[in-house]
Amino acid sequence: MNSGSLWTRYSVMLVAAVLVAFAASSSAQVQSTTTTTSGIPTKDVTIEKGEVVAVKGNNLFVKMADGTLRDFPNVPESAKVTVDGQQLGVHDLKPGMILVRATVTTTTPQVVTTVQSVTGKVLKVTPPLSVILALENGEDQMFKIPEGQKFTVDGQETDAWGLREGMKVTATKIVEVPETVVTKQKLVTGTMPPDVPVLIVIPK
Repeated sequence: MNSGSLWTRYSVMLVAAVLVAFAASSSAQVQSTTTTTSGIPTKDVTIEKGEVVAVKGNNLFVKMADGTLRDFPNVPESAKVTVDGQQLGVHDLKPGMILVRATVTTTTPQVVTTVQSVTGKVLKVTPPLSVILALENGEDQMFKIPEGQKFTVDGQETDAWGLREGMKVTATKIVEVPETVVTKQKLVTGTMPPDVPVLIVIPK
């Protein structure tokens, strides 16, 4: 923890002679845990349709529904699909095939919560701005106090003026960061010209 870091939430509790035991080693003065909570995902489906114009090498050329010509370059040889029991790849695609690509975009909101705790003895308090703690490793550390912050001391709520030198306290910092996770899935299906009634699925 850097000196002068801003505590978004800051709670202080008077501890007994036996200090709070942490799962981490005693040499680690700041204990940190991180959890992620996911919200309800939303899905968006986009449909694109086009006709195979040509296959040159591993490049696939498709005329889209709006009349534009699109090049899908470097389709890998390993891109195989099963169609009517047969494994087909890019070289099995023929002009005149109608391809339909569905792209499903899933957006999931998340909140990453990080909780950090530190235990020490109050050396000096300058209400309502800051407090200096003597940490268990022998180091002194100053912490800034947010405006209007309340503290819990021996089960009682108080402000910075309620802290006194010599008190053994535990300070807790909680930071919540919203994030968005976006994933995409693509599926291409197609039909051969009428004289070759085959259904084909190829990856992007």
